[in-house]
Amino acid sequence: MTLGVIIPAFDPGPRFRELLDRLSAVVPPSQVLVVDDGSREELRTTAESAGTGYLRHERNRGKGAALRSGFAYWTERGADAVVTMDADLQHAPEDIPRFAAETQRTGCDIVIGDRLHDVTGMPPHRRLSNTLTTFLVGLRTGVRVPDSQSGFRLIRSEVLAAVRTESDGFEMETEFLIAALSKRFTVGSVPIATVYAGERSHMTHFRTTVNFISVLLKR
Repeated sequence: MTLGVIIPAFDPGPRFRELLDRLSAVVPPSQVLVVDDGSREELRTTAESAGTGYLRHERNRGKGAALRSGFAYWTERGADAVVTMDADLQHAPEDIPRFAAETQRTGCDIVIGDRLHDVTGMPPHRRLSNTLTTFLVGLRTGVRVPDSQSGFRLIRSEVLAAVRTESDGFEMETEFLIAALSKRFTVGSVPIATVYAGERSHMTHFRTTVNFISVLLKR
């Protein structure tokens, strides 16, 4: 299985280079794409010195828009599946082989990194919001989704070809998941660690909540 890794990045912080270095021990850098979503300082030098692909949005368009750019990039290059992960090392690159093994073992179309199996270390407000939103996505779709807000995912190319989204922000990941489930694609999971080290979130909580609700209610 040929994987293309997508890292949407907006001012990702000091651990970004460490992420790329650790990734290089798991997948070839040529299979990694950094989508710079209008960062104040261009990430091109860091990405290219690590040997990864690089795309830049000249202005900040949102995580959903960055992911769509990554999907198009790897679709054009014939990847069998993509792995999406955050740029701040909340996701351990060393877990990627477990995602690939799970989809090969079960045939699942989407594999999600499940943080909710053990919420030790997750800030209380994140624990509440992640648990509640996951519950609501399950109600909306009729499918038990282990951690609907996790951005660490493996998605097969067949899903990318079939699913279209409109949202540009964080809610796009929920929109994508709902659309995929409506088309009868299957979802599995692998347990991953909850890693929070005081990183600054780019989410605007009120706006993100409103956008999430609009996605849930969308027909």
